[in-house]
Amino acid sequence: MDSTTQAFPNRVLSVKLWPPSQSTRLMLVERMTKNLITPSIISRKYGLLSKEEAEEDAKQIEEMAFIAANQNYQKEPDGDGSSAVQVYAKESSKLMLEVLKRGPKVKEDGEITMVAKDSAVADKFDISGGRRSFIGGEEAEDLFKPLKEPGNRYTKICFSNRSFGLDAAGVVAPILSSMKGQLTEADLSDFVAGRPELEALEVMNIVSSALEGCNLRYLNLSNNALGEKGLRAFGVLLKSQSNLEELYLINDGISEEAARAVCELIPSTKKLKVLQFHNNMTGDEGAFAIAEMVKSSPLLEDFRCSSTRIGSDGGIALAEALGTCSHLRKLDLRDNMFGVEAGVALSKSVHALVDLTEVYLSYLNLEDEGAEALANALKESAPSLEVLEMAGNDISEKGASFLAACIASKQFLSKLSLGENEMKDEGAILIAKAIESGHGQLLEVDMSTNSIRRAGARLLAQAVVLKPGFKLLNINGNFISDEGIDEVKDIFKNLPGVLGPLDENDPEGQDLDGEERDEDEDNEDELESKLKGLEIKHE
Repeated sequence: MDSTTQAFPNRVLSVKLWPPSQSTRLMLVERMTKNLITPSIISRKYGLLSKEEAEEDAKQIEEMAFIAANQNYQKEPDGDGSSAVQVYAKESSKLMLEVLKRGPKVKEDGEITMVAKDSAVADKFDISGGRRSFIGGEEAEDLFKPLKEPGNRYTKICFSNRSFGLDAAGVVAPILSSMKGQLTEADLSDFVAGRPELEALEVMNIVSSALEGCNLRYLNLSNNALGEKGLRAFGVLLKSQSNLEELYLINDGISEEAARAVCELIPSTKKLKVLQFHNNMTGDEGAFAIAEMVKSSPLLEDFRCSSTRIGSDGGIALAEALGTCSHLRKLDLRDNMFGVEAGVALSKSVHALVDLTEVYLSYLNLEDEGAEALANALKESAPSLEVLEMAGNDISEKGASFLAACIASKQFLSKLSLGENEMKDEGAILIAKAIESGHGQLLEVDMSTNSIRRAGARLLAQAVVLKPGFKLLNINGNFISDEGIDEVKDIFKNLPGVLGPLDENDPEGQDLDGEERDEDEDNEDELESKLKGLEIKHE
């Protein structure tokens, strides 16, 4: 036993991990700066930051991460601070990624970007550029000076990406109230990030009251983790809107109760053209409420309800409601749990949607039956279809035959995504046959992860290689032999970058039933010969 233990036999030594020392914080800033200026895959795409800019961004990132972590620690001050350290690290990493994807700033931070549809009139006040940051009262006074100028012509405001506290909200509220008569667009997405819930709700209440009575056409409340409380904090504003044309509630924690609140608070959606609910936890019960909104939106042109945990019952309700939207052009229902019955119900509504140009139906568990119903419906409608996505739906070669007939009739297609299905060579050859003639606007085809072998890969490549402006064929994640890979690469030898990566191809792969693939090339050639002769009918 050492002397310390002998002198203090009953003392328990505890280590506090929070807060970090100033030297630790400075070390983190230095490390992040180095990472931000190191060339990477992301920097090659978005551009490399200068050392000065990276250092400035790193300081801001560390400050915001420290504030978030400290708020976490204050909720459990008797702990050792380990959870706060985790928040500190996680928030730092997240903000660093945002900066890397943003790339070098074109303008000096703090400069207001004014965008106009007509270059002769600067009508948009936008503070979303530059780094994400908190806004205090003093900065707000300076930042919003242009809005105080008599006779300003701003009709649109964008407060996204800057976190408003109570002081800032108090500064901007009277300014917004004075502009009620001229505002038509308000982007309030992601404008309370990192604030405690009570403060965030109060900020929403203040801004909502200030904008009450505006005649808005566009309202974006996305990325505010609203939930029902947040939506009701915007209640005064929402209740005063009868002429909305675009409403965005993306990544807002829209639960069943929150979805009902939206329906309750907005007095009319008769003029609504865009309605987006992506990435929420709506579920079936919430879908019923959204379906009522859709039914009351006869002019709807763009509807997005993707990644919202909606199952069969809610999917059927939405599908039936969409049948009333005869002006619909863009439909995005990806990543839900619709299943076959909802897919069949949707097909009945699709018959009436003749203006569709973009359809996103990936990861809906449609299977062959649902895919067949939708393919047949789309074949008879949507003559100007440009985008068709039905990836990840367990579609086999049987379903591929119906899809091929539909695709053959869509001469305006620019993007076709059917990856992560089970079409195999038979289905791939049918799709290749469908797109080989015409389809002069086709730019992208994704048939990845479909258990495709050499014959299917070769015919897909031959079907697209001569199309003008074609950009990408993705056949990765299949079972193409080494000889087949060489053949496909040779087809695209004069078109670098058009053939996607093949790093996940498995020439020794097995089908899902566990039986080994037949590598006999004579069998492949026989299959190709038989299926190439099939006629894809598209009256």
